[in-house]
Amino acid sequence: MPDTLLPAELVNAAQRVVEANRAAGRRVAVAESCTGGLVSAALTEIPGSSDVFEAGLVTYSNESKMELLKVSLDVLETFGAVSIAVAWGMAQGALTRSGADVAVAITGIAGPEGGSEKKPVGTVVFARAEKEEDPENIIADTRLFENEGRGGVRLQAALCALELLMPDALVP
Repeated sequence: MPDTLLPAELVNAAQRVVEANRAAGRRVAVAESCTGGLVSAALTEIPGSSDVFEAGLVTYSNESKMELLKVSLDVLETFGAVSIAVAWGMAQGALTRSGADVAVAITGIAGPEGGSEKKPVGTVVFARAEKEEDPENIIADTRLFENEGRGGVRLQAALCALELLMPDALVP
C-alpha cells in the first residue's frame, strides 16, 4: 500500500478501481459533494492513476452544481440537492465536462446537522453515468449510513462511489 494519510480500506478500494479500469481501457471522473474530494484523493493516491482518472469536481454548493455541472435550478428546487435527480444531473455533467467513459456522483448529508425527517443525516445519493448509454436509463441509488458520524458517512460514501466505478458494478 502506498504511503498515505487515508484509511487503508479506501486506498485499497481505489487501487482496485484503478487496476480494473486500466484493464478495461476506461477513464473515470467523479462529481463529489458531501465527500468533498475524498474519492478523488483516494484515486490519486495510487501511482499510475493518471492512466485512468480524468477529473474530479467538488461541487459542494448548489451554485457550483449549476455552474460546473449544469444541474438546473428547477431540479435543485424541486427535488433538493440530496436527490436522485440531482445526483443524476451531477453524474451526467461530470461525464460531459470531462470526456471520461464513466462518471459517478455523490451528494448527501454527512451531518451532524442538516438532516430532516425525509432525509436524515447519513442519507447519501449516488449516480453513475456512462458514455454512449441512454441518459434516460437512470442508474442511481440512495443509502442511509446511520450512526456513522460525519467522518464515517463520508468514508462509507466514498467506498460506495469507488465500488460504482468498477467496470462490473451492479447498481440497483
